[in-house]
Amino acid sequence: MQSVTLNLSALKVFCDVARHRSCSLAAQANSVTQSAVSQIIAQLEKRMQVQLVDRSTRPLRLTAVGNRYYQGCKAVLQQYTELEASIREARDEMVATVQVAAIYSVGLSDMGQYVERLTRVMPRAQAHIDYLHPNQVRERVLDGTADIGLVSFPGKSPKLAALPWRDEEMVLACPIKHPFAARLAVAVRDLDGQTFVQFARELVIRRKVDQFLREYGVSVAAGPEFDNVENIKQAVSIGAGVALLPAPTLSREVQAGTLAALPLHGGRLIRPLGIIHRKRPPLSRAARQFIEILQEGMGGQ
Repeated sequence: MQSVTLNLSALKVFCDVARHRSCSLAAQANSVTQSAVSQIIAQLEKRMQVQLVDRSTRPLRLTAVGNRYYQGCKAVLQQYTELEASIREARDEMVATVQVAAIYSVGLSDMGQYVERLTRVMPRAQAHIDYLHPNQVRERVLDGTADIGLVSFPGKSPKLAALPWRDEEMVLACPIKHPFAARLAVAVRDLDGQTFVQFARELVIRRKVDQFLREYGVSVAAGPEFDNVENIKQAVSIGAGVALLPAPTLSREVQAGTLAALPLHGGRLIRPLGIIHRKRPPLSRAARQFIEILQEGMGGQ
């Protein structure tokens, strides 16, 4: 194996000499000394028992047989590059597991559909989903234990790339016996004075909701605070207050008749969901495929 690596390296050095018509430029391209390049060319000529490079001219020129050797070496290197790429692709397909970290409110049923579609496209690939606190999602992506993260309000970061996924409209969640529940929609101004079950203060979505209410001059009474949607829904269902929540997260409760979800009238608040991943190293083929699957339906989500 060691000799094969040496021969391939030597062929690349020779091809760089031929392409640049210079030993010094070939040395720079391969991070070796000019002397090492000269030795490699001499060894190849000794092996082939022919002169490959005409050293009497500047810049250097290949001999006729040297040019023939160069064309063959280029083909060999190209074939080997393609072979390595195909092996990597096959390896990815054989052992591809996409580690996904997602905020709690992404939805287990939705993610199950995406995982199934990945398996249909890449039968040997699979995706493993962990549901975490938003800060933990970013930490998992940054430390490499997750390939991609699914978060709300994805922000800019020097180490993370952020891609759009889907937008979710925020609606008012209230108990089915609440006076608002009989309405088709609720005006933003009517939220004034209501007791709100809120997101924890350290979450971005809390700051966005607070900003939205301030912009419309709405003042609410502070109710309990939670760091995830499920706990907020439970608190609303027992009458602890009302809440602004993403509409898709309430579909199960609306169907079961345990909560009402009312669109806002006179104002609109959107929760954007995004896909984050590290900028380096490049994503695996399976991870790229999973992102494509996620984004395929983003317009209709």
